[in-house]
Amino acid sequence: MDVTNVFHMTGGNGQTSYTNNSSLQKKGSDMVKHITLEVVKEVYLTTTPKVLGIADLGCSSGPNTLSIIKDIVKTVQTTSRIINMVSPPDFHIYLNDLPTNDFNSIFKSLPDFSKELTQHNNNNNNSTPSIFIGAYPGSFYGRLFPNNCLHFVYSSYSLHWLSKVPLGLYDEKGMSTNKGSIYICESSPKGISEAYLKQFKKDLSLFLGSRSEEVIQGGRMVLIFLGREEHDHHLDRGNSFFWQLFSRSFSVLVSKGVVEEEKVDSYDVHFYAPSKDEIEEEVRREGSFELTLLDMFEIEKNSNNYNEMSQGRTIAMTVRAIQESMIAQHFGEDILDTLFEIYANMIDQEIAKQDIRPITFLAVLKKL
Repeated sequence: MDVTNVFHMTGGNGQTSYTNNSSLQKKGSDMVKHITLEVVKEVYLTTTPKVLGIADLGCSSGPNTLSIIKDIVKTVQTTSRIINMVSPPDFHIYLNDLPTNDFNSIFKSLPDFSKELTQHNNNNNNSTPSIFIGAYPGSFYGRLFPNNCLHFVYSSYSLHWLSKVPLGLYDEKGMSTNKGSIYICESSPKGISEAYLKQFKKDLSLFLGSRSEEVIQGGRMVLIFLGREEHDHHLDRGNSFFWQLFSRSFSVLVSKGVVEEEKVDSYDVHFYAPSKDEIEEEVRREGSFELTLLDMFEIEKNSNNYNEMSQGRTIAMTVRAIQESMIAQHFGEDILDTLFEIYANMIDQEIAKQDIRPITFLAVLKKL
């Protein structure tokens, strides 16, 4: 399956849209927002440019994108005033995601974004800066922007998505060697995890190499993405375990005759949850950036409001908003409601029995 032309978060404002099912990502990014804004402040103070180039890679179509941009602009304005700059810089904002992303939803919310910033500036006697926002469709596993145009790069919950399903998951006859699973699990042959790791390393190297041409010397990147704590994937009681549960959800549909077993065997997710060592090793090997911080954290369990939905359903709806386009392309749309109802119930059952700890990494990098 061509990931670039099929994969996208569910657009619009419907019940299954990313707009209405991205609160978990927002909570995660908000937990480390103080670090993000401190990095923005640092890069501004060390460069004091007249034009500040900022890119959001994997921006998607929900409210999270312009929320962080608004906070960044406010931080730079405050910093500019503190150091007695005549006026804040112009802001060039580069929004990136795959071509199938619903960019229209973002641009429809720009008038409200501008109104809120203007109101904030009026209340604080600030001059209103010039902000130029554009969409740059394409894979971030390659060049996107002109040379040396970026001071700060931000990417939230995107880099765990690979550029494609790894090679090496099928034998010479085209048959799956990872039967019954859509990701790495306990029964997976060793070659499966090796294929995923190889693709992750290749993609991360492409990402870093491409950004090294676009980010100025001394520029910064803040990258937030899912990972794993354990060395072995099948021991990971976090992100890898959620995919194991998703595989079991497909198995239920197979047992009911709703989906063919061969159809499930030929479906693999283009996802990888790296370990800390794997991230550090590839950044060091590629050599364009210095890893100044690599922190691991969990989204606080008590930070969610489950008045209307159980935790399992909240997680299942989040996954649906992300995976719906891929599943519909491969299996058809008819299975979606049933599949994610099964998945939600499975998650609730497992959470009641054991602690599931999905891990998020925060990486801060400086261009050498």
